[in-house]
Amino acid sequence: MPRQLTQLLIGLLLGTCVAAQEKPAPTMPTEETVNSFLHQTFGFDSSITWKVVSIKPSEAEGLIEVVVVLSNPQGQQLTTLFVTRDGKHALTGELMPFGARPFEPANQALKKGVNGIARGPADSPVLIVEFSDLQCPHCKEAEPIIEKLLGDEPGARFVYQQYPLPSHNWAAKAAAYADCVGRTSPDAFWKFVQGTFADQSNITESNAGERLSALADQAGIKGSDMAVCAAKPETKTRVDKSVALGQEVGVSATPTLFVNGRRIGNVVGVKYDTLKGLVEFAAKQ
Repeated sequence: MPRQLTQLLIGLLLGTCVAAQEKPAPTMPTEETVNSFLHQTFGFDSSITWKVVSIKPSEAEGLIEVVVVLSNPQGQQLTTLFVTRDGKHALTGELMPFGARPFEPANQALKKGVNGIARGPADSPVLIVEFSDLQCPHCKEAEPIIEKLLGDEPGARFVYQQYPLPSHNWAAKAAAYADCVGRTSPDAFWKFVQGTFADQSNITESNAGERLSALADQAGIKGSDMAVCAAKPETKTRVDKSVALGQEVGVSATPTLFVNGRRIGNVVGVKYDTLKGLVEFAAKQ
């Protein structure tokens, strides 16, 4: 019997056709289609604007991940849409990992890929990683919460990863300065981060270089040297690597915190006792 007929017979006996198992590739929407969808959805409100950040296959088979920035006078929000295979429906929200140890793949990716400034015991059973944007107001709000958490859990390892959002006009420059400060002096790095958050409302695209250099001086590092370092291609490469790592583990907004691979997207909105409980739970696993 020819091989094709054998396969067809097996398929019929199994109650399905062999050829039916081969699913077509998902239809990738164009940026024009996404913009049209957003116009139809939000066009009634002239105060809402948007920008398409990325369109790519999702980690979940058969879905397309579309990331957009929605803006209004109150602020900006990074939103992820998961478009179905046929391009006719979309889901909003967050995909959760699933399995017996659902957070372990992200935890292993973070252990191998982090390149940010760290503090805490290198052999700690708990790895906390934050992806942050120095221009992000929510990151500024989260900073004292995370500082308190680290003070209460000194046995945890904490790594700060740069994740400048493309919608922020001086975030990439701040990330480059922070990378340079951190490689020069880890102690000065934490002072620089706190100083930048404190001065956030005074920094603009036009004065960012001047303000960031001054903040580096205040942190105890020569600001002019940091300006030179921040402009080097290898510094951008390090920041880009941090962003790529964030994208690999599903970061779509800042701040995003990981506790042994478990993603926490709304640090400010989570009760502090819950955050502390997650760290203590991770230490026991």
